Amino acid sequence: MKYFEVEFTITPCSQVAQDLLSALAGEAGFETFEETTNGLKGYVQQALFDQAALDRVLEGFPLEDTHILYKVEEAEDRDWNEQWEQEGFEPIGVRCQTADGRSRTLVIHDGRHLPSDVSLQPSDIEIEIDAHLAFGTGTHETTRMICATLLGMDLNGMKVLDCGCGTGILGICALKLGAQHCVGYDIDEWSVDNTRHNAVINRVDDRLQPLHGDATVLSGFASEFDLVMVNINRNILLQDMERFVSVMKPGATLILSGFYQADCQLLEEKANGLGLTIKQTKNDGDWCCLAFQYQ
Repeated sequence: MKYFEVEFTITPCSQVAQDLLSALAGEAGFETFEETTNGLKGYVQQALFDQAALDRVLEGFPLEDTHILYKVEEAEDRDWNEQWEQEGFEPIGVRCQTADGRSRTLVIHDGRHLPSDVSLQPSDIEIEIDAHLAFGTGTHETTRMICATLLGMDLNGMKVLDCGCGTGILGICALKLGAQHCVGYDIDEWSVDNTRHNAVINRVDDRLQPLHGDATVLSGFASEFDLVMVNINRNILLQDMERFVSVMKPGATLILSGFYQADCQLLEEKANGLGLTIKQTKNDGDWCCLAFQYQ
């Protein structure tokens, strides 16, 4: 997929200004940022870039006497995971306490850095992720929070939907925790292929169905999912939440992440209007994860 690279110059530049800008720029579709000496570099999918929304954010920036200029360029078309693919990552442990008081652990590794120093219990699981041009290795706070939420649930026999599946890590996690079947979709064809690849590695390819497209692919499904997981930026969540709900069974769970704590109220209001009730909130730094139940 094609990205814009937007260089922001903040005067005077401070950590507070950088944090505020990265949080507020989500309204314009930005997914990730790099800190620079004088501000930030932001990356946004070209199809999702809302320049008018960005201008509104900057006009109403809450820090007085702070001035922000920006320059938009087409990002270099490269393998965004190139360094990760070359170096890999150390095994990641995600732990959660289940409803019956037991502790459960998920270990995520890349196949090169094996969890030799981790003693897994029979109820624990491990996932191998080989990421190519896709998001979702478990290193990001939002992925870990959703995985922790799944660890605390009883997923036996569930039919699961993973929206914006990336590497397929969330669907694979759900299947290893007892879900019966998972459908995933992503607008990036590389991600769909990577999900399929990782499903084979983890021996769940017979139960994971990856699709290429955006939320419009859900028009081919009825109200059949027990669990829907979405790790996407705030604007897409608000835009597509009604579609997510349209394929959920009564009593189903919707888990959302990919946004900041400052976005929670807006997302909760949207969810409440669609018949969803908040059941659980997790925070990791500025990032947030919300779990809802559909009435």
